[in-house]
Amino acid sequence: MSTITSSALQSSQAPILPASFSANQPKTIRLYPLSNYTFGTKENQPEEDPSVLARLQRLQEHYEQYGMRRTCEGILVCHEHCHPHILMLQIANAFFKLPGDYLHHHESELEGFKSRLNERLAPVGSQFSGEGVNDEWEIGDTLAQWWRPNFETFMYPFIPAHVTRPKECKKLYFIQLPRSKVLSVPKNMKLLAVPLFELYDNTARYGPQLSAIPHLLSRYNFEFVDENGKVVAVTPGGGPDGEPQTKVLAGGEENGDIKTE
Repeated sequence: MSTITSSALQSSQAPILPASFSANQPKTIRLYPLSNYTFGTKENQPEEDPSVLARLQRLQEHYEQYGMRRTCEGILVCHEHCHPHILMLQIANAFFKLPGDYLHHHESELEGFKSRLNERLAPVGSQFSGEGVNDEWEIGDTLAQWWRPNFETFMYPFIPAHVTRPKECKKLYFIQLPRSKVLSVPKNMKLLAVPLFELYDNTARYGPQLSAIPHLLSRYNFEFVDENGKVVAVTPGGGPDGEPQTKVLAGGEENGDIKTE
């Protein structure tokens, strides 16, 4: 690792390396390049509810039958130009969300979550074969819990003091992506790779939950691996030239880079 660090820090003027500053850090996370992953599409998955009011009505019916609803979503991270990117879904060219969904009342937390991830992102049929097609999801740390105190759209990263029976808890988990994986998105959605700097402090476009992801990931150090499995940069460190930007990976009418606000 010392060789990697020194090469990553090379410049016209040698840096002054500080004393160790990694006490009580969680493990360093290895990120693989976006080009390692294969993306495809599958049949449409229409939204269950035609409107926000219908969605809140269904939430109330669930609460009356089974109690608080449990929702699980995943923060899937890869890198482009040695900058972390988050894989997320875009619905109707406007609404952004992380892969995942609510659990059925009888499901265990992690197994139910894996089922929701497969429903959204697993390939179907014989569209793909080979490495990365049927790999298990590696569910990592719980990074955040958001609470819905009432049958309304607002969620908070805490339970308000006057609330004793929240109606929904949404948990966000870190998903450690393997070296390669095949992902398929429903045709009526887009799968995007969004750089952290695009999410940071951008509640107007992404809302409070998604724009908080850079804060949630700041606890980790990263090492960035190229297509050949070689570590090319570490945190802190440098990387190859290039400007990270949001990419459409699959779904929608067109694929490729997209402009962001």
